[in-house]
Amino acid sequence: MASPYDLVIVGAGPAGLIAAQTAVREGARVALIERGLLGGTCLNAGCIPSKTIIRTARLYREMRNAEQFGGRVPGGIAVDFPEVMERVRRIRERLGQHHSETTLTEMGIDVRFGEARFAGRDSVTVGESTLRFKNALVATGARPVRPPIPGLEEAGYLTYENVFDITECPPRLLVIGGGPVGCELAQAFARLGSRVILVQEEPMFLGHEERDAAQLLSDALARDGIEIHLDTQTTRVGVEGRDKIAELVNEGGTRTVAVDQILVGVGTAPNVQGLGLEVASVVYDEVNGIRVDDFLRTSNSRIFAAGDVCGENKFPHAESAAGPIVVANALFLGRRRLSAEAIPWCTFTDPEIAHVGMYVAEARQKHIPVKTFTILMHEVDRAIADSEEDGFVKVHVREGTGRILGGTVVASHAGDLINEISLAMSAGLDLQTLARVNQPYPTQSQAIKMAAGAYAASRRTSFDAWVKKKWLSW
Repeated sequence: MASPYDLVIVGAGPAGLIAAQTAVREGARVALIERGLLGGTCLNAGCIPSKTIIRTARLYREMRNAEQFGGRVPGGIAVDFPEVMERVRRIRERLGQHHSETTLTEMGIDVRFGEARFAGRDSVTVGESTLRFKNALVATGARPVRPPIPGLEEAGYLTYENVFDITECPPRLLVIGGGPVGCELAQAFARLGSRVILVQEEPMFLGHEERDAAQLLSDALARDGIEIHLDTQTTRVGVEGRDKIAELVNEGGTRTVAVDQILVGVGTAPNVQGLGLEVASVVYDEVNGIRVDDFLRTSNSRIFAAGDVCGENKFPHAESAAGPIVVANALFLGRRRLSAEAIPWCTFTDPEIAHVGMYVAEARQKHIPVKTFTILMHEVDRAIADSEEDGFVKVHVREGTGRILGGTVVASHAGDLINEISLAMSAGLDLQTLARVNQPYPTQSQAIKMAAGAYAASRRTSFDAWVKKKWLSW
């Protein structure tokens, strides 16, 4: 058999691609196995197509609200939905060129297509080939959860895997699930002309987020004309003629709705089936995926795992952070920990909701004294000028210090604003340092500087004031 690869990677999503490119730049011999499309869910069915359609949907919303900006609403606004989806495909194809087979091969990566299955603790098969490895990375991602709703399979439904393949905007759309996927796509399709019904089993959207952030999102979705049903279960689906009939149940009783399409976004399940993980002595389960330690090592010390197949933070940038960690720990005896990374996340609704670090409730559970500094976006000059006043910036610090524990931003560009807090946390900067950072005026990021200024002001004591007064009078 051929000499073993330094690193064999199963799965060419963000984690697998970043790990492969990092390892080959360090001189490692790398094989990358993918059973589907290079780029994984993020490029082909997740982040890129969804953000592309969200941007177009925001454009239509801005045209309809032109009077808010001192303009006139254009006459005859009509959504060219086929062209909207064609733009999605163009952008997806353009970005896919960065990770094409030719590009990866030219870098020195041995790209293989097919189903991978472990044949032992140090070997994997793909097709008729057996690849031996010194180390391996499993980065097979996740797939949409299929909820066990009677009649749903027979009626047919959409998930993020196939919703971007449709060419007609559904006149009536039922969205099941109030997480990031459900909320983002419900709002986008409502702005593109669908009459959207959004059903969430929990009492609020985005159950992991702070309550006031979720409430702002709920209000925004309602303004976009979405019919919202919280604390509601979809108990049955049927078909009558061309209509799909869904039964919705909550404390108020039972009602039925007729729609043209059903979009399901209730979570994901890790792709662990058919990999032969048992043969490789890798511990996993169907719900939580592969068990890893903080160094991303599995129960087999030769094999690592990263991304949605094992992680709680199912974000592509978390996967991108995990790739270099695996390379350092697997190939160079590194001791890099995933927990040491400040990993932000963002739900790309309008307004966006972004967070990094701890929530207040989490800090209190760990008995960490916490103090929060909040700035409302309607206090920020640029947000007022942009007519984007909904939202806030919250920065949590350990009480008595300026050490940043976490932060939440709700704003039109929260995904960009959160980066300043994330950078400060990664660099070990305290909140008072951010108060001294000079920023262009006017920008919405001044909300963070204002929060930092509020912290700095809180640190001024009566003794400080007395000393300065004495100094000035001397």
